[in-house]
Amino acid sequence: MSSRWMKIVFCVLVLSALATAQNINAAGATFPYPIYSKWFNEYHQKTGSVQINYQAIGSGGGIKQLQVGTVDFGASDMPMTNEQLASTPFKVVHIPTVLGAVVPAYHIPGVNAELKFTPEILAGIFLGHINNWADPQIAKANPGIKFPNQSIVVVHRSDGSGTTFIFTDYLSKVSGEWKSSVGANTSVKWPVGIGGKGNEGVAGMVRQIDGSIGYVELIYAVQNNIPYGQVRNKAGNFIKASLETTTAAAAGVKIPADYRVSITNPDGKYAYPLASFTWMLIPAVSKDPAKGKIIREFLEWEITEGQKQTSQLTYAPLPKEVANKVAATIKTIK
Repeated sequence: MSSRWMKIVFCVLVLSALATAQNINAAGATFPYPIYSKWFNEYHQKTGSVQINYQAIGSGGGIKQLQVGTVDFGASDMPMTNEQLASTPFKVVHIPTVLGAVVPAYHIPGVNAELKFTPEILAGIFLGHINNWADPQIAKANPGIKFPNQSIVVVHRSDGSGTTFIFTDYLSKVSGEWKSSVGANTSVKWPVGIGGKGNEGVAGMVRQIDGSIGYVELIYAVQNNIPYGQVRNKAGNFIKASLETTTAAAAGVKIPADYRVSITNPDGKYAYPLASFTWMLIPAVSKDPAKGKIIREFLEWEITEGQKQTSQLTYAPLPKEVANKVAATIKTIK
């Protein structure tokens, strides 16, 4: 074969490969980024053609990019509000994907113990009322631990964040002062503290700054070897975040038809109080029918095979009854 024909054949093969490559663009929450990265990579390996490009820019950014149509789907740890849904020029379907936990992670010189946090202590720290680790309230909840006379450095998210929504949603349920003065949202006016971008940014700052405390998704504390504490739940028990206690948070919660539900501070003896579903935000009808079909097929894989991989990265799989409902909803996506 002549070199000319070899070049032509090569060009045809390249163009054919490009034509069969199927790129989906998405953006949003950093909370589920570790499991999403794993899913997108494994689905690409499985299909050999579908490439899901995901930007972990925070839930607020994911919602905005979805609304203006710069991504094929978004992702958020906070359900879209009625106002956000009304201002979106197309119908959005919330697809819960996994359950995760937000933990209070800290770095206190000389203290390596697993601390216990009451709702009052967490609200007090993030409101700025408790500003030293030697505070009597902290000592009372943690008998036997010697705390240094060390100022508390609060670290929070600087970007619009579903992790922030989970944390502030919880604080709004356990503290009247927090609810009235700060409230729950992906971005709030923090009374005290310094900001870090993304879960990874907050985790990095907590790891580096003496006396710091921040809130991060469980996997980020585990991967960065940062201590994180138990939190007293609604039943009065101090609970450590785990697959079992995160799953327990969803037990008995009534799931609405649109899946927009908060499960922070739930009932349940062993329920971890800072747990949440996280959602993919999918156009009910895609602008490109071919992409709609790809997204639907990915979601069908994610809700079955993908769920088997969640525990590897400290996420809890969807309860079976929720997964069954979601599977039916996915079939309606076009």
